[in-house]
Order: sequence, then C-alpha cells, then structure tokens
Amino acid sequence: MEQKKLLIITYYFPPAGGPGVQRWLKFVKYLPEFDVQPIVYVPENPTYPIVDEGLVSEISDKVIVLKNKIWEPYQLASVFSKNKTKKISSGIFPQKKKQTFLDKAFLWVRGNLFIPDARVFWVKPSVAYLQKYIKENNIDTIVTSGPPHSLHLIGLELQQKLGVKWFADFRDPWTTIGYHKALRLSSYAEKKHKKLEYTVLNAADEIIVTSKTTKTEFETITNKPITVITNGYDVESVEKQILDSKFTLAHIGSFLSDRNPHILWEVLTEILNETPDFKSHLEIKLIGAVSQEVLDSIKEFELNDYLNLLGYVSHKEAVAHQRKSQVLLLIEINSEDTKSIIPGKLFEYMVSNRPIIAIGPNGSDFADIVTETNTGVFFDYSEKGKLKSVILGFFNQYLEGKLQAHGVGLQQYSRKNLTKQLAQLIKK
Repeated sequence: MEQKKLLIITYYFPPAGGPGVQRWLKFVKYLPEFDVQPIVYVPENPTYPIVDEGLVSEISDKVIVLKNKIWEPYQLASVFSKNKTKKISSGIFPQKKKQTFLDKAFLWVRGNLFIPDARVFWVKPSVAYLQKYIKENNIDTIVTSGPPHSLHLIGLELQQKLGVKWFADFRDPWTTIGYHKALRLSSYAEKKHKKLEYTVLNAADEIIVTSKTTKTEFETITNKPITVITNGYDVESVEKQILDSKFTLAHIGSFLSDRNPHILWEVLTEILNETPDFKSHLEIKLIGAVSQEVLDSIKEFELNDYLNLLGYVSHKEAVAHQRKSQVLLLIEINSEDTKSIIPGKLFEYMVSNRPIIAIGPNGSDFADIVTETNTGVFFDYSEKGKLKSVILGFFNQYLEGKLQAHGVGLQQYSRKNLTKQLAQLIKK
C-alpha cells in the first residue's frame, strides 16, 4: 500500500527544547507505522528560547525534513537585551506593576507591530518554497501547527493557491491564551488578531485542538469540523530511578509569574510551623525557567532554605526527575482563559508512578484527566484546607515508604495511540 504524504509545517522541532517540540516530534515518529509519510518543514536558522540537542537523535530516520531560512525580529531585539528577548520569546513576561520602560516597549512592539507574532516574516518565503515542493512531489494534505499562529497563514495561502487539504493544529488557543492580554495590544491590533483567527478557523478544512474547552470555544467561531487530540506520553528509555531521600515537591517546566501559587507557599509554611519533622525532609525542586515573582514569593514565605533551583535540564534528565521526585507539581494560572490549557508534561507525569498535586482554575480540562486516571489530586485556588490535608497525607505515606500513584486507563494517552487517531483523521 502506497504511503500517504503529509506535509507538516511547524516552527518547533529539534534541536528546539521545551514542551512545544514534543507533539509533532512524536507524531512524526509513529506516522510511518500507519502508512503516512511525514515531511516536516522547519526554519533553518530559528531563534529558539530553549535548545536541547539530545532531542535530535529522536527524529525518525523515516521523516523528510525540509529547511528554509527565517528572519525574526528577536534576532535584532537581542542587541538591546538578550535576556529580555529570550524571556519574551518563550512567553515569560514580567508582572505589569514591575515592568520597566524597556519591558513595556518590547511587549508593545511584539504585540502591535508583529501580528499575529514575530515569525510572520516567514510566511511569504515559506509559501514560495513550499508551493514548488508540493507541486513537484504530488502532496495533497498539509498540517500547520501553532503557536506561532503565523504558520497557519502559510497553510491558508497554500490552500488558496493549490487547493491542498489543510488541517490547522492548535497546541494552544489564539486570542484567549493567557499571555495575549500581556502584549499591550491596541484596539486595532486586537481586532486584527480576531480577524485572522476567524479567517483561519473558517478556511481550514479541519481543525485539531488539544482540549475540550478549546473545541467548545472554537465552535462559537466556526462550523468546520474540530477534533480533540490531546498531547500524551511516550515510552522513554530512562533507567530505573532511586527515589529522592527528601520529601521533594518538584515542578518541571516554565514557572511563569501568573502561575505563582500563593496557596501552596502558605500551606507549606503552615505545615513547617506545625509539624516539626517536616523541616528536615521538605525540598522544593524547581526545574526549568522560573520567574522572579515566583522566587520573590518563595523568599517572602521564608521557604528559601528548602529551595533547590536546578534550571533547565535536557528532556531525558527531566523525565528522570519526574520518576524520582516524591510529588510532582502541576500549576496553571487561575483564570477563565486557562481552563483549556492541558500542560504537555501532565501525560509524562501520569506514567512516572509519582502522585501529582495539580492546582488550577475551577473547571480545568486537566482536572478531569488527573481525576479519571487516579494519578493525583486537583485543587482550585480556594481549596487551601484540602491541599494542606493531601500534602500531609502524602508526607505520612513518604515517611512510611508507601508513597506512589496508582494510575488507571493511561494507554489512551500513549503517543502511538494518539498518532493512530491522527492518521485516521488525515486519511479519511
């Protein structure tokens, strides 16, 4: 049987690190098993905020990778402040009340001059390059993955020019994503974002999203078919880990300012004051980029003595930490806008056999997943007493050497099963 060719247009691909790269890296790994030939189009000289060279070895030898040069304003902006540019490009913004003049200027320029985002200059050269490639290689189906949502504009133009079938994959929402409001948008820029979102959602042949809430949101904008395919977990070749000797509460991934869980810091401080044994065992392990606001809060609650700040580590090391930490923290911003966000690391957490403490807004999509799979406990930001009780319960189980998770129904979230869903959708 002849394989179906699928052109995948994505910005994040190895050596990019971070969560954005995992979705299509894993789809590409398994698509050939379902008679789909993946052809991945990526920038040749991208400005990745995080680089993980170890992921390059995970690229399937059955994938064709196309590269084309990109010009990004971040390359120019880094002349003024490399650190601020790196943070903004990775979605880490300082809190409004603490923004300097340079912070405000960077955010205004990012939000108002580069619409929908700073990768918009890649659209025209990509269309020119891919138009020729698609014709020469008889490709009839393409996928664009965003953010950056400017990549959907590439799909839009290719569909209009060539009549290819176009799937728009949204790893995150567009105008309702948490950081959108931080971009200091003018009314003109806000309207332009909305118009582009509407155009893409009503032009794509089919839309793929990662959560039920995003599907519901998009259904108010378009009548096009929308399919939920979540992120998932893969079989990882990590040797068996020895559990941390301390009672480690580990957060893995970017710890943004707006995710700052005061409820957690309050609970930990109370337990430290009320439970003498807790002081000699507690360790707060933060892996990845951590905002200054989070660090300031930890200091304010006098938790610095218990902090282990490890910074960014490779994906392989991150998986190892997931499996040896006593408890895993999953924190989402307390906002209506973040109910649809299902952090990609959740699925890796779920197969680590370590209990999850998940904190987010009431009605979060990931709350259902944590609860249904029996992999942890979800709390909204009003449930301080419940959070305190669960942490104390986990601590007592840790002291007895009995702390672990007992997940059920996890197979539905395996990357291979999710890719099977994708292949069926692409080939129908």
